[in-house]
Amino acid sequence: MSVNETKTQSDTIELRPVQDDFRQSPEYVMTSLAGAITLGFEKGKFARDETVLRGLNILMTYPENCVANCSYCGMSRERRVPREESTFIRVKWPIVSVDELIEKSVQVSHQMRRLCVGMLANRQSFDHSLQVIEQFHEKTPLLISGLITASLIKKREDLERIRDAGADRVDIAIDAATSELFEKHRGRPVKGPHRWDHFWWVTSEATKVFEPGTVGIHLVAGLGETEEELLKSCQKAQDMNVVTHLFSFNPEPSTLLGDYPQPAIGHYRRCQLGRYLINELGIHIHHFRFNTRGQVVDFGLDQETLEKIVESGRPFMTSGCPDEHGETACNRPYGNGRPSEKIRNFAFAPRPTDIEDIRSQLFADMTTDPDGDWVEAREKSWKTNKGGTFAEVGK
Repeated sequence: MSVNETKTQSDTIELRPVQDDFRQSPEYVMTSLAGAITLGFEKGKFARDETVLRGLNILMTYPENCVANCSYCGMSRERRVPREESTFIRVKWPIVSVDELIEKSVQVSHQMRRLCVGMLANRQSFDHSLQVIEQFHEKTPLLISGLITASLIKKREDLERIRDAGADRVDIAIDAATSELFEKHRGRPVKGPHRWDHFWWVTSEATKVFEPGTVGIHLVAGLGETEEELLKSCQKAQDMNVVTHLFSFNPEPSTLLGDYPQPAIGHYRRCQLGRYLINELGIHIHHFRFNTRGQVVDFGLDQETLEKIVESGRPFMTSGCPDEHGETACNRPYGNGRPSEKIRNFAFAPRPTDIEDIRSQLFADMTTDPDGDWVEAREKSWKTNKGGTFAEVGK
């Protein structure tokens, strides 16, 4: 079954059991496993030695969880697992005390520079996230991003309250690249409250409240979109002076899309590279060329320049909110896949062997169409020619 054939009979899914658990926001939050390991709440280590967590991600938490029912989300209303067994983006999110989290973030040695405070689609979540932002702003040196559930935002003043609480950036998780896919995966067919136009309205309003370049959106590749559709949404955001943070779909067990595969690695690599060119180098999508299936066959740059950009590895590193020096702080190790799988978003600069993998993946899985001969020639050249350094291209 393909992603385009998503089940809509959500009434066939049992509701997640409501837990008799006192641990809920604003006194408690969920934190990513990477953050929990870094601060000593959980035991473990990263699969790659060069992995260093640069950002702490937390989510509000409630026994009833989220009222939304997004088809791909581990927090969805109808996911059939108890809260203590749930995952989000395929990893465990332990519930921890906010006071203890603040204490450890100040006392434990770490290299985290930014905190991301995420809301759920729960009527209490907006006010509770403000309280958590205020606490961290007052008691820690961390920069703070607000990850907004746009359906909770009713007016511009709501965004101003997030800013005034201490967040210097906000992100809106739009996720789906087109209005049709957004509706299918987040709207009425799955009995969800989210609406495409409202999410983009909140994005636009945020640019009027926060400093230029400090508003972002999330997009998830692999929900049924073409590369052209996803990159058009990246360009739409860029035209608003909004950056895109890109994720790869990663199926959560017991969700409506729990049995669907991740997107082909070539699809994701081309989306990553296109996003980077649009966001970081200001290259407009009208310079790109797509085949009949919406796959990128030309990024609008000469091959030598493009290969230098690929050789830098930067397009394939996690795109997230930055630290005070402009380098990505929200680097989310293994947020798109398991350590045993090929890394999709690198939380560190890729090694030369990683770059070789990327080069072999970038034009993999291309469709044969009128551009087929050109693609075959590009693939062959790509595998045999080496680019220079990123500094030679200029950023």
